[in-house]
Amino acid sequence: MLTNKAIARGAYEAGVRVLSAYPGTPSTEIAEHFAKMDGVYAEWAPNEKVAVEVALGASVAGARAMACMKHVGLNVAADPLFTAGYTGVNGGLVIVVADDPGMHSSQNEQDSRFYARSAHVPMFEPSDASEAKEFVKLAYETSERYDTPVLLRITTRVAHSHGVAELVDKQEISLKSYVKDPKKYVCMPANAIELHKRVEARDVALLKDVNEFSVNRAEYTDKNQIGVVCAGAVYQYVKEALPNVNVYKVGTSYPLPLEGIKEFSKNVKKLYVIEELEPYMEDAMKAVGIACEGKSLFSVQGELSTLKIREKFEGVSSPAPESVPARPPVMCAGCPHRGLFYTLKKNKLTVLGAIGCYTLGAVAPLAAVDTVICMGA
Repeated sequence: MLTNKAIARGAYEAGVRVLSAYPGTPSTEIAEHFAKMDGVYAEWAPNEKVAVEVALGASVAGARAMACMKHVGLNVAADPLFTAGYTGVNGGLVIVVADDPGMHSSQNEQDSRFYARSAHVPMFEPSDASEAKEFVKLAYETSERYDTPVLLRITTRVAHSHGVAELVDKQEISLKSYVKDPKKYVCMPANAIELHKRVEARDVALLKDVNEFSVNRAEYTDKNQIGVVCAGAVYQYVKEALPNVNVYKVGTSYPLPLEGIKEFSKNVKKLYVIEELEPYMEDAMKAVGIACEGKSLFSVQGELSTLKIREKFEGVSSPAPESVPARPPVMCAGCPHRGLFYTLKKNKLTVLGAIGCYTLGAVAPLAAVDTVICMGA
């Protein structure tokens, strides 16, 4: 099963009634698969902010709800996300964010884990299709138990991988009663000051509890040897590249299970953190006194792989890539933008373009677009 389909299935099994999303690789298929399931409401929103607002509205009304987007979409949705972190939820609310290390189809390579930390919202990070389905259900339990929205982070390699996932019957989750509570849902300063205190107390509870979550675990092969802390797709790379090392698998990117990692560090000779993009886990671990090494070996740019990890630890060089002709993307047959961009170029106009496939208007033979920064800066 495709991991994105597994996420949709996990939402269905968890009793999700409403899903609102904005399409963007690598998250698009989640909504497409969920829409085919019985007894649910699914929609494309005009943007990611609206998607989160629709899902949050359904949550306040008592339904389990989901919003889906790619990493740059979380920028657009940041406004309701940060406020929802204060107000909490009624029905469970999960926001799926799909990061794109390597920028296969994105305008930047940002790391969404920092959003979880900044918004004080828990984040789960699965490593395959089976985990993705089960993590969704755990995310809803966490959302309702701790009265918080929950982020589920995937990356391109996880989203578009296939794996085995066991299907179970849908949970029949009743709508929660809506109780009028302005002090919880009206985020004006006097209320928000009190809500912020509740958020900080929630952080303290979660920081302790995540160490007992089954998704955070130590896997020992030979204590007193090398240990690796990793999460998501990188966990799969590490297990394949270094089958004999001890691994601490992180399932909650925020809060990190720092007590569990600290205990793990005591049982290994040397501790490494292998993670894509920023030294998010490495910095957090060093901040609490856990000695480790990470970005001294690996770049903050691009994807990792089994071969890259093996090369660093075993000195095995990656084979030279085959010389394959480039296959650049093209606009779809019949796309009306072709004629538009042709006309713009013919008239020698300055064109301030928008993100998405319209960026192809910047390349030959059209070569009509001068800037692509957002929705038309």
